[in-house]
Amino acid sequence: MIKLYLTPSTRAGRVAWLLEELEMEYELEVLPFTKEGLKSPEHRSRHALGRVPVIEDGDVSIFESGAIIQYILDKYDDKGLKPDVNSSEYPYYLQWFHYCEGMVMPPMNQIVVQTVLLPPDRRDETVLNQAMNLLSKSLSPVNSFLEGKDYLIGNFSAADCMLGHSCFMANRFGTVSDEMGNIKNYVKNIESRPAFQKAIMLGTENADPLG
Repeated sequence: MIKLYLTPSTRAGRVAWLLEELEMEYELEVLPFTKEGLKSPEHRSRHALGRVPVIEDGDVSIFESGAIIQYILDKYDDKGLKPDVNSSEYPYYLQWFHYCEGMVMPPMNQIVVQTVLLPPDRRDETVLNQAMNLLSKSLSPVNSFLEGKDYLIGNFSAADCMLGHSCFMANRFGTVSDEMGNIKNYVKNIESRPAFQKAIMLGTENADPLG
């Protein structure tokens, strides 16, 4: 059985969401968003930087949400959440799967740093505004591509677990403008999925949420 190390309101939610969509049994260990929780010697033995997600699957222990999702899909997907390599959807699946970390999350990370992680006296309004502008530019192609679609490639796929989770977090931070109506509708579709509803709440009872 897969064991998932998760901290609420982090990329680990993507992995939990996929596991719920696949209706897989898994063991969950919730780590608090504290130095003691994430930077302990025990957790650093799993991830040298003390971050999540991490999964253990037998003798396998890996981190990085995208790598974990690809691993789970290749080994356990029986619901077609990754399109066939010869399908017309596959190139766009790959594009949006990787667009998330390449374009959307870098400014999102800066926004989290400037609004949550740094104490008020160390925050930089210029850096925050630059990150907000870059995030808006990065989301614009996503909004255009979603025209007439419920999900990124039509049917729900693991690309939605990656990029959709980031769109949800961006909307939660108030950084998706009303002009991006397609993303707003997309987030509503995501929020209506029972697997997402369960995954996003994991560990929140005693959490210090990031947004």
